[in-house]
Amino acid sequence: MSSQAPQPTADIGAILARRAPLVDGAGRPTQAQAEDAIRTLLRWAGDDPGREGLLDTPKRVAKAYREWFAGYEEDPEELLARSFEETDGYDEMVTLRDIRLESTCEHHMAPILGRVHVAYLPAGRVVGISKLARVVDAFGKRLQIQEKLTAQIANTIDRVLQPKGVAVVIEAAHQCMTTRGTHKTGVTMVTSRMLGGFRDDPSTRREFLAMIQAPRGFTEG
Repeated sequence: MSSQAPQPTADIGAILARRAPLVDGAGRPTQAQAEDAIRTLLRWAGDDPGREGLLDTPKRVAKAYREWFAGYEEDPEELLARSFEETDGYDEMVTLRDIRLESTCEHHMAPILGRVHVAYLPAGRVVGISKLARVVDAFGKRLQIQEKLTAQIANTIDRVLQPKGVAVVIEAAHQCMTTRGTHKTGVTMVTSRMLGGFRDDPSTRREFLAMIQAPRGFTEG
């Protein structure tokens, strides 16, 4: 019996290096490569990417992916960099609830749709409320799992603003579960991350949870 060791498979790095040029050093394929990949999926699904109704589909899908995954182009910490100290001593809870969440499951690339509630206890400075919603989008518009998304939002707010506490709750439906596999509709996943005062003080945590569960009042539009 030969004792010769098995030959290693081809170096994946060398294979990738021989492929078509990439747009940047981050390893991102070109627009043309992305569209070719979509045509391959269309053929794999059993359709003809050359028929009239699908001619522009690769371009449309690539454009949609740019929007769905726009979070990779955002720096969440930079979004919170500008804050305001003229608060007249305000140090009570700041809560933004029902932020629309549109994300994508990293396991099946199926939509995750829901809402996010964010709160923090200011420590001398506050941030524009739109920035909190943009942080949710910056992390949400990436391939995600809900647990990691919850932690990323809370940890970033805590790290940049250095408040007395941060709370994040996400309620979302996962279409990887509702439209395939177990096909369980009407199911919502709830995750939370409590830091600082929200973790250490039960009364503060109860106040936050009461706020996000309270009946909805005025909403514009």
